[in-house]
Amino acid sequence: MMRTLPVLLVLLAACGDGKKEAAEELSDADTAAVAGHVVDLSRYDIPLEVDMGDLATLGVDSVMVKWNEQFGWLEVKAGDHFGITISEEPGDLPRMKVDLERSTLQTHEVMRDSADLLVYRSKFPDEDLVFHHFYRVVTVGERVFVVQDGPNGRFNESDVLRMVDAVRARTAS
Repeated sequence: MMRTLPVLLVLLAACGDGKKEAAEELSDADTAAVAGHVVDLSRYDIPLEVDMGDLATLGVDSVMVKWNEQFGWLEVKAGDHFGITISEEPGDLPRMKVDLERSTLQTHEVMRDSADLLVYRSKFPDEDLVFHHFYRVVTVGERVFVVQDGPNGRFNESDVLRMVDAVRARTAS
């Protein structure tokens, strides 16, 4: 019995409890999930793609892409925290800024302003409710697209920043 006890202890120590292996497998699964879900818009003749990131973070398992004939834009929506419209038109950031300044219904605060992007928040004077919006111009070759937050969404600042960073020119595959 004395001889088998050390051998038994060595065997038990070598086997481990499996926690390390399980942690490594979970880590590999997390890395794969973060890779993201990319929506290719080329089937709509739009040379853009939308990197949705991890859909579970948005609380959804699918993305809705729909052409809106009435307004002439493509809608990309996933749950309550992601909704954008994409239209092919010459972007006009200076006009957008003037429109915000002229607004008598809401007050607007610009959060980010660059040559191709405007991120702002809007508020009605009598209310505490704040709306976050963005207006981005994306140029691909000679084509110009305007990407905006969806008109029916109520997004917070992190939602808007996620949507701004999600749209990019489609990479050749």
